[in-house]
Amino acid sequence: MLELAGILVFGIFAQWLAWRVKIPAILPLIVLGISIGPLWSYFHPDHTKLINIDTIFQGHYLFDFVSLCVGIILFEGGLTLKLKEVKKVASVVRNIIFIGSIVTLFGTTWAVSYFMELDIKIAFLFGALVIVTGPTVIKPILNNVRPTANVATVLKWEGVLIDPVGAFAAVLIYDFIIAGGGDFTFFALKGFSLIVLSGAFVGVAIAMAMKFMLNRELIPHYLINVVVLAFVVLCFAISDQLHAESGLLAVTILGMIITNSKVKGLKEILSFKEDITILLISILFIALSSRINISDIQLLGHESIIVFCILIFVIRPVGVFISSIKSELNFKEKLFISWISPRGIVSAGVASIFTLHLTTLPDINLSEKAIQDASLLLPMTFMVIVGTVIIQGSTAKLLARKLGLIQTQSLGFVIIGANDFALEMAKYLYKKGIEVLISDTSNVNITKAKQMGLPVFEGNAVLENSFEEEEFTKYGTLLSLTPSTEINHLACKNFSKYFGIKNVFRLASKREFEEPTGKYDERILFEAQGDYIELTNLIRKGNRIKSKEFVNNQFYENYVKDFNIIPLMREYNLNEYVPINTQKAAQSKPFKLVYIEK
Repeated sequence: MLELAGILVFGIFAQWLAWRVKIPAILPLIVLGISIGPLWSYFHPDHTKLINIDTIFQGHYLFDFVSLCVGIILFEGGLTLKLKEVKKVASVVRNIIFIGSIVTLFGTTWAVSYFMELDIKIAFLFGALVIVTGPTVIKPILNNVRPTANVATVLKWEGVLIDPVGAFAAVLIYDFIIAGGGDFTFFALKGFSLIVLSGAFVGVAIAMAMKFMLNRELIPHYLINVVVLAFVVLCFAISDQLHAESGLLAVTILGMIITNSKVKGLKEILSFKEDITILLISILFIALSSRINISDIQLLGHESIIVFCILIFVIRPVGVFISSIKSELNFKEKLFISWISPRGIVSAGVASIFTLHLTTLPDINLSEKAIQDASLLLPMTFMVIVGTVIIQGSTAKLLARKLGLIQTQSLGFVIIGANDFALEMAKYLYKKGIEVLISDTSNVNITKAKQMGLPVFEGNAVLENSFEEEEFTKYGTLLSLTPSTEINHLACKNFSKYFGIKNVFRLASKREFEEPTGKYDERILFEAQGDYIELTNLIRKGNRIKSKEFVNNQFYENYVKDFNIIPLMREYNLNEYVPINTQKAAQSKPFKLVYIEK
């Protein structure tokens, strides 16, 4: 019981540590797991591990537990693959996903089989495992570096879309190995076909049943998440029962169908699956990394370092440069994208189950050498993950700065609140060619914004990670325009980590205007001359946002005194809009004043 509790506690602690230090969670999970496993046994007099997963799950129970966990993780990965997004993204992203994956698969297979002399079947499997670069490791790098829009878009969409594609390819190669020992025979093709057919049939059937029940509202709202989880487990179990090793394929297909269908409650399903996946990943990686033996790590040798260098210095750049032929990316952008390819959760999760299956199942028709080589899959994958996350994560900002790819100024605005004044402000900016993103929790307000053709995000600004999925390189300023002072305060606090404290602004309440001290927060908008009620009433009376040119501050200050207006923004050349706040601007260069008449 103590060891089981220890796995959970260590896993959640690693997740918290990753959040605190602002690094991908996979890094402390693996490091902590190796510390309480192989490293502990190496220094302990009895060579025992602090936590030994084999004593908790004995026999086939460990195999079943890991399989089920990875199945749920792959279902969540399948939920991220939206076909309409694949069509929308730039051709270079599609090329990296497909052409780049092929280059990585065959290039890594050659490198591993040549330098480490691994069995060709295991080499192919490892090549498929390192295709994936997941969003969980890409996002922290993008948030830290804030590269130019072209670079950020390619890396973000590659991380999101290649996750299930890479896992799907790895599962297919693994199924082929299982079907006939990896030999290209009629028996192998027959077995492989049965695995694919079983997985596809069960995945589609369960997806249809889920869609029917959800869309007909046959499941109460409070039970949707647990019922969906039950469906995923049922899908995996039935598929594996029909044909061994088809369950992983079935749940991946299930996730892809659900996310690409019109299913009620999809947003809640996605949120719940992220939560359950975090828990399973925490348990899985602590457990499996602690299961690695020192002897396995020692077997890697210097040849594994050569393979690692070839992977990041040769194979990745070749894949990116081939995929971006005739694209709008310049040489520096291609070079930076070539450098950023950290491996993530899905690679490690799938590698763990493949290693466990290939080294413990008694009826696998593989040579003794292939089975021995399979035991290296997990430590090799972990080495690639740790190496890419540390090396690329720590050098990304330096390289971006050297190449001149750090976005120094983001002109777009995130606007919290879709009320009448906020919509008028967003519409004005959007017509000027400025990127805007409107957020509100009210369906009525969001519907209004959509009808006006404005980009929307249905999120809660108070939740710290509610906007994690959004692409922030287009935006650099927050305007929190809700009637709630508390929400405006929290929105500024949460968005300051993306835009910096000097680029988050909020409306003040009438109570703040009446404070006897007369001191205002620098982030209060419009020189504290208008609160939510006054601004909303002005819009409802028919007043509209206007602009007027000024040579310098003196003419502007005189104009504000002489005319009854509320100053909103300063517009400089190159469509640069700066919100007017309680801090006086020192610039004397010409500008346009954006204002609304009282």
